[in-house]
Amino acid sequence: MTEPRPVVRMWTGAVRTEDRDAYVDYIKGTGMDAYRATPGNLDAWLLTRDRGDGRTEVTTVSRWDSLEAIAAFAGSDIERAVFYPEDDRYLVERDERVRHYVEHG
Repeated sequence: MTEPRPVVRMWTGAVRTEDRDAYVDYIKGTGMDAYRATPGNLDAWLLTRDRGDGRTEVTTVSRWDSLEAIAAFAGSDIERAVFYPEDDRYLVERDERVRHYVEHG
């Protein structure tokens, strides 16, 4: 019997570059804190990439010990992105669905 492998959850959106720092602070206090507070979360990262067109891409990457742990965070439709009240203020693009990957080390 093989041991379960961690699952990586990824979401991407974009903000105006001028809003990047404010959005990063906002997501650190909402989504990143929520990831880390959920049992089964192994770790999480918030990544940004300035596109050079006035927009900054934002990607969240989180590692989980199981799909069940992700469901405890995201709800039963684990591929539906989780949004927070101020996201509409900042996001100019957003993935409505997230991607999950199995980690193979």
